[in-house]
This record gives sequence, structure tokens and C-alpha cells, in this order.
Amino acid sequence: MQNVFDAKDAQQYIDRINLLTPETQRKWGKMTVDQVLAHLNVAYDLTFYPEKFPKPSFIAKFLLSRFVKPKITNEIPYKQSLPTSPAFIIANERNFDEEKAKLIGNIQRVQQLGRDAFEGKENINFGKMTAQDWNNMYAKHLNHHLSQFGV
Repeated sequence: MQNVFDAKDAQQYIDRINLLTPETQRKWGKMTVDQVLAHLNVAYDLTFYPEKFPKPSFIAKFLLSRFVKPKITNEIPYKQSLPTSPAFIIANERNFDEEKAKLIGNIQRVQQLGRDAFEGKENINFGKMTAQDWNNMYAKHLNHHLSQFGV
């Protein structure tokens, strides 16, 4: 598993993103390349701007932390065409260049903040997470969707 807190690994993600163009076609799934960039940015928006999202109820957060979090934060790659949480569904067209720049900025921000900033950091849906949980969540999500677009 790549380390999103490591400058070299973060740059490898950025290099892969820079291979994408507005014309890049998906290998599976429904989202276009601009939509998937926006979709990937939602994970960072949930991290840095949780106030923009509705808080899950106590019961929902309990269920998410017990049953979804382990699948999101383990090191097993995501399968193709898994269901998407409603907050992550991007149905409309997005500006490719804006979403790409935002995603690169988000990757750089996580890397620059470093592992210590994420150790014990609260996730709106899953509660407190370790830095390794955050790393695995970001790395798996990036790898899944960049592979979806062949980069």
C-alpha cells in the first residue's frame, strides 16, 4: 500500500492524475473522468470541510464505523462497480481542469500535513481513525479510480 504521507508516493499519484485528459475513457463504471475527479475530491471535502455534510445519526455512525470502516480502511483493493455512498455520487458534468487541480492540491495538502496530523483525527462517518486508516482509505480510493481510467 502506498503511503499518502510520503512525498514520493504522493507525487506518483499526481503523475498518474496528470496522465488523465478530458477524453480519457473508463474501463468500468458509470462516471466520466471529470465526475470521478470530483468524486475523489469528496473524500477530502469530508476530511477538511465536514460541516458541509449532514452528520450521520448515532445509529448510522455506529453501523458505519463497525461494518463499513473496516472495508474502507483495510488493505484489500476495492472491487469494480461497488455501490457508492450518496454523498459521493456525482451526477452532473464537472470542470475537468478545476477538479484535477483541486485533487492534486488535496493530495499535496494531506502529504504536507503529514501522518501526525491524521493520527486520531475524527472522520464524520467513522469516528476517530488512525493515520494508517486515513492512509489506506485515501490510497485505496485513488488506486481504484485511477485504475478505472487506465492510469
